[in-house]
Amino acid sequence: MTKTQENLFKLFLRISGVASLFALIGVFMPYSWMDATHRWLGMGKLPAEPIVGYLARSTSAFYAFFGGLLLLTSFDLYKYRQLLIYIGITHVLFGILLLVIDLMGSLPLFWGLTEGPVGLIFGVIIVVFSCRMSTE
Repeated sequence: MTKTQENLFKLFLRISGVASLFALIGVFMPYSWMDATHRWLGMGKLPAEPIVGYLARSTSAFYAFFGGLLLLTSFDLYKYRQLLIYIGITHVLFGILLLVIDLMGSLPLFWGLTEGPVGLIFGVIIVVFSCRMSTE
């Protein structure tokens, strides 16, 4: 992999990591904001049962954790090469799984056609770049 490709890969991981860290907002977001977003997406009133808030907040926390992991790996691509390959492969599988789940659920079509495929492409990019690195 050339130095330019390496720098692009680092940038990709850092931008993705920072973007994922924005999920921390969801951990602390008031229910009224979640409900407003849910309605704006055309999905009606957000259920007020405790499990809904728990799942939304814990998923947001997990995405933020993942963002931190992406940032960490970006500072030493060669040291974390095997981890990056694992992240990429599991993200490809996760993208496929999300596509199936989203299309089976009652989410808006745009959601199902973006979330899974974007995750799949994200994983492919990580696998391709990670596999191009020599094992120095």
